[in-house]
Amino acid sequence: MTFQKPSHTFTKIHLKALHTNSFHILFFLSFTVFVNTLGFAQDIPKTQTPILPKTEKDSMRVTIDVDSLLKPTANLKETDSIVQDTLPKKKEFLTDVVNYKALGYVTLNQKLKQTTLYDQAEVNYQDMAIKSGIIVIDHNKNLVYAGRLKDSAGVYSQAPTFKQGANLVEPDSIIFNTETKKALIFNSRTEQSGGYIIADITKKENDSVYFINRGKFTTSENEEDPEFYFLMRKAKIVPNKKVVTGLTNMYIYNVPTPIGLPFAYFPLTKKQTSGILFPSFGQDSRRGYNLQNGGYYFAISDYVDLAAYADYYTNGSYGFRTESSYAIRYKFRGNFGFRYENLINSERGFPDYSKSSIYNLRWSHSQDSKANPSSRFSASVNLGSSKYYQESVNQINASNFLNNTLSSSVSYAKSFTGEPQVNMSVTATHSQNTRTQQIDMTLPTFQGSVSRVFPFAPKVGTKKGLIDNINFQYNINAQNRISTNDSLFFKKEMFDDARIGLQQTIPLSTNFKVFKYFSVSANTNFEENWTLNTVRKYYDQEANEVLTEDLSGFDSFRTYNFSTSVGTTVYGMFNLDKKGKDTKIKAIRHIMRPSISYNINPSFDEYYDSFDYITANGDITRAEYSRFEESLYGAPNKSFSSSLGLSLGNNIEAKVRDRDSTKTEPKKIILLNNLNFSTSYNFAGDSLQWSPVRVSGGTQFFDNKMSVNFGMTLDPYALDNNNRRVDQYNITNGGSLFRMTSASMNLSYSLSSTSFSGKEEPDQRAIDESIRSGGRADDLFGKPQDFSDDRLGDEMDEKDEVASEFYNFSIPWSLRIAYAVNYSNNTRQNEISSNSLMFSGDVDLSPRWTVGVSSGYDFKNQGFTYTQLRFERDLMSWRMNFSWIPFSERSSWNFFIGIKSSLLKDIKYDKRREPDQRL
Repeated sequence: MTFQKPSHTFTKIHLKALHTNSFHILFFLSFTVFVNTLGFAQDIPKTQTPILPKTEKDSMRVTIDVDSLLKPTANLKETDSIVQDTLPKKKEFLTDVVNYKALGYVTLNQKLKQTTLYDQAEVNYQDMAIKSGIIVIDHNKNLVYAGRLKDSAGVYSQAPTFKQGANLVEPDSIIFNTETKKALIFNSRTEQSGGYIIADITKKENDSVYFINRGKFTTSENEEDPEFYFLMRKAKIVPNKKVVTGLTNMYIYNVPTPIGLPFAYFPLTKKQTSGILFPSFGQDSRRGYNLQNGGYYFAISDYVDLAAYADYYTNGSYGFRTESSYAIRYKFRGNFGFRYENLINSERGFPDYSKSSIYNLRWSHSQDSKANPSSRFSASVNLGSSKYYQESVNQINASNFLNNTLSSSVSYAKSFTGEPQVNMSVTATHSQNTRTQQIDMTLPTFQGSVSRVFPFAPKVGTKKGLIDNINFQYNINAQNRISTNDSLFFKKEMFDDARIGLQQTIPLSTNFKVFKYFSVSANTNFEENWTLNTVRKYYDQEANEVLTEDLSGFDSFRTYNFSTSVGTTVYGMFNLDKKGKDTKIKAIRHIMRPSISYNINPSFDEYYDSFDYITANGDITRAEYSRFEESLYGAPNKSFSSSLGLSLGNNIEAKVRDRDSTKTEPKKIILLNNLNFSTSYNFAGDSLQWSPVRVSGGTQFFDNKMSVNFGMTLDPYALDNNNRRVDQYNITNGGSLFRMTSASMNLSYSLSSTSFSGKEEPDQRAIDESIRSGGRADDLFGKPQDFSDDRLGDEMDEKDEVASEFYNFSIPWSLRIAYAVNYSNNTRQNEISSNSLMFSGDVDLSPRWTVGVSSGYDFKNQGFTYTQLRFERDLMSWRMNFSWIPFSERSSWNFFIGIKSSLLKDIKYDKRREPDQRL
């Protein structure tokens, strides 16, 4: 008997009850066993119920009920008086509908007792799907065969695929025993947690255990011809859990290597799991042999993890660090890291023996803007030993090695909506100079403000005129400032010299227009300062010196000032597009913003005291001081000033003919983004009433790729023979109108081959690492290198266009240049104080070869600055890089080769030569 179904249609499995033909029931049960036990990594459903429709044969109606097949007792009802029959208890098989189809045919051979599904055969049940060229069920031997089709030319097609859930197995053929539920799988290929397992013969023991013979394990994406693999002679596989093997060794392009183990364990999981972080082995001429970056990874939850690393050196040096990341979607994310190294150089008893302890703490936290619009918490912390980035042996961060400042900030801000709005914030800050080892901290800073209040503004309409625009606000700032150094950091002595103060300000201002084109603003500011730190100075006749006594207790002072300014904007247009002539430059527009300001700062003599003391010549002299001069916000102003300020801002733009002939409007370019002049004249001064003229400017070129900024200071007064400023104009002293005392220029330029195509692909990972540590956002000082295991990350993204594996006709490249020059002439030295050029570039010699360099040249000292050479080779599944610092006190090199996949990133070779010891 043959069951034939139309092609490309899914049909529910059913039976036609021909009286009580037991063979059909046997066939149905065998087929459902096959469908439900062919899974590779899933449990067989315990309860399955077939759907059996009613059928009719001649004049006898026979109804086969599901319970009659599956329950201990069931009735087989007939239309005549036949006694109800009973069936033995059957195990339930189906819990859902089974669908199948075949493009060719579906047949049942009763003589051979075989069922055949031919050409694009498919069987689907719940989340399980089997596809194959042919599926044959042998009911005598309880075997199921799924295999490929072979055409007349001997070419195989339609290889079997089995998918259940997210698991997919692609063999050449399958033999499955429906009774023992075991299977033989030939030439299977399956993906497990980022790794691929290719096996000649696989034996399925049960739903969760497989045994393979001469299998290959690789992370290469080329399954047909992987560039490397581990040959496993015998192995046991638990899908999505582990692979345990006997003797195994690595093959590279089918060539065996001596890299092997008598047994191996490969974890397979798609979930975040805890596990051991294998260390790397090395040797250091100063500290002996070492184990680095070994530790344990804790998968605490889906929201936070923790990695703990440790280093050990045979001379007694050691180090440890922790790295943790956390994130809750739409709320916040961040990372935390702490590093400590106890370093011993040489051997005890030798003259070059030294011992030091260094540490570094980093914390970054950012809140999602959607979490709470009225409050925000953020943190950016980078603090620790001043010499950490100079002495650490487990990372090289050139940006921080050459940067003299570490800074931190942790803040919480809250806004209270209403009219007026109230804002407050609490901030803890830290600033550390790694050269002087000076540390300044505020623990904490409280800031509060009330938004501007317009008491005379109309309730409806706009504010116009002097009275309507009168406004005031309230600001408060309170600080606990600490100044200390590395040796006292985190000790109670660091709080001994803490300064505490509070400052309240109430600015009152207004603005209005006069003569239609002039904007006038007037401001007055009242300020009150509270402090707990004051001083008293007196002369000690016995010691013959001036002594300062620190006083603690509440004290305060109040100040006020007044200022006003008048400004306007003048536009000038120079039309160069003459009639009958098509010029490239159509017009030049000049924008000037002149401004005049007047400031009055009264004298507050009441906050000053005086005392008499005897000089070395025996003369009695009176000295004045303020008891607030060492307070948090300093002493109030003692001298009266009445000054007039002058400033002029300029912007120059040009309209040029666009290169695109289809555009009718000219293109606007900036010639000078800004050119500013400023000076002031003090009416209350007895001498040197003019302040130096300050000039600053900047512009961009080449579609804003090049940025140029410059500045200078011009002094109208002359110098005496001792190079001191005197109340005499330089022009009357035989000089020019102004004397240039200082000047500077900074130029930065960034260009790459992708600039012309509009595609920019910066190394964001290196940028983030540098910024997190307080370094530069570019790689002009070199790219940071962290020798811990997480430095590789996941596999690199494939490049958009790969013309050849060995030659790239486009040769991508990038170039970054920064030039800085400073001139000093305060005391007639007339010298270039600094003059240096920094550059960094990368060139892709081929799609997989990259060469880079970061260096510079100091024209003043005539020598190259900190230099780093980089060579990187993308070996598809592997990565190799070599970095070299050829000279400087950090002269060193590092070579690395390893697998990019996080699954096998412990398989690597890392060799370093550390910087030479400086005596």
